[in-house]
Amino acid sequence: MNKENILFIYKRHQPEDTLLYKIIEEHYPAFVSHLAEQGRVLPSYVSREFEEYLKCGLLAHGFLRVRCECCQHEKLVAFSCKKRGFCPSCCAKRMTESSTLLVDTVLPDEPMRQWVLSFPYPLRLVFARQPHVMSHVLKIVNRTISRYLIKKAGLTKKTARTGAVTLIQCFGSALNLNVHFHMLFLDGVYVDDASEKNGQRFVSITNHFVADIVELTHKISLRVARLLERSGLIESDGENTYLAAEGLPDNNEMIEHQSHSITYRIAVGPQKGKKIFSLQTLPPTFKETESAVLVGKVAGFSLHAGISVKAGQRDKLERLCRYISRPPVSVHRLSLTKQGKIRYELKTPYSNGTTHMIFEPLDFISKLAALVPMAGANLTRFHGVFVPNSQYRAQIIKRPDENKASEQEVRTESEKRAAMTWAQRLKRAFSIDIEICEVCGGKAKAIACIVDPVVINKILKHLNLPSFPSHQVILPAKRAPPVFMI
Repeated sequence: MNKENILFIYKRHQPEDTLLYKIIEEHYPAFVSHLAEQGRVLPSYVSREFEEYLKCGLLAHGFLRVRCECCQHEKLVAFSCKKRGFCPSCCAKRMTESSTLLVDTVLPDEPMRQWVLSFPYPLRLVFARQPHVMSHVLKIVNRTISRYLIKKAGLTKKTARTGAVTLIQCFGSALNLNVHFHMLFLDGVYVDDASEKNGQRFVSITNHFVADIVELTHKISLRVARLLERSGLIESDGENTYLAAEGLPDNNEMIEHQSHSITYRIAVGPQKGKKIFSLQTLPPTFKETESAVLVGKVAGFSLHAGISVKAGQRDKLERLCRYISRPPVSVHRLSLTKQGKIRYELKTPYSNGTTHMIFEPLDFISKLAALVPMAGANLTRFHGVFVPNSQYRAQIIKRPDENKASEQEVRTESEKRAAMTWAQRLKRAFSIDIEICEVCGGKAKAIACIVDPVVINKILKHLNLPSFPSHQVILPAKRAPPVFMI
């Protein structure tokens, strides 16, 4: 077999053996029962997230039969849940699909800059519960930054245009609900120029200063506050601003889980309302870098503009796109203590030295529930020259291989994206290829889709595979935290 093919052999990842699956399988029913005792239920879009996750990747719930055309060897490929809340596998596939779409069909080969905007705690709760309000706020933010870039280039909004893609993240590194904007802006503007092949000339901007970012953050905070005050969502007495009672519905079952998640507090059990227990070590030494300098903080708003990508750095751009569309939960940073509590390691220690968060099992389920975005909430937005119906998009986005003679028919961007099969997405996401036989290296293809429970059980029994996932005991993690064990 070719060595290159060995790197891409498909092997089912068996989610039922992961710690996250075992925790949800064991404690989600208890969490639902706990809510039922209080006369409460989870919204249908949240309960579906958990129920579908418990089926994701399991052969007992359906699969594809894939057969090698050369040696007739067969393998089974399980279905995925395709949810966007916390499933590590499906969120990783979505991450790859999003980054592929942006790099291959949307973002031009020009300098880009990441702008990250986070909000005060009360506004995060408003945005989580009312996505339409978040949409209005995003328009204000995009318009403010666009005008700043155009002015920085010495032009006017009538003669210059910019563009951005916003990926809305709903989570923080500690599994806390944190609605914030990751915006990929052109680090410059386009102007009409008949001498250019596509009729557009790019004017780059390089001189960003801290004072500019702070002033921009101040403008955004004032304009967002005015919008929310006119909408009746916040109230001001001249000195202080408060979240209005009309800002959130009283009968919503998720408000309590979301509000405790935002403020790092326990939402379920006898310790309800107290701060989540954390492990700390010595605070990291602060090193002043470009990314740390270009930050503006005003009244709970934080605007970060320190990460940039130069023209031609397509690999770096794709890594950045993957980062801003990454899954909310990392199974590699999840473990158990000897007491059966759930320990989650932060990707980067906080400024106060916090390295791990410790959750009670039911509160951990509550934190996962709070991360599930509302049904219908669009988490990817396009602005300026990048919107699909922009007259400038086709002029700006040009790829070197577009003029190849092998392309006999002209296809739209959506058609090109649809042409990437599920198997190709799987290969790009996880470096595995189901279309290669692991026995002889020949070409394999799907020959049947099995969804009938009777047929599923018959095939799995014939192959001596379990029809349903076995309930295994959750064992403590072997790796201890860096400071002490609770």
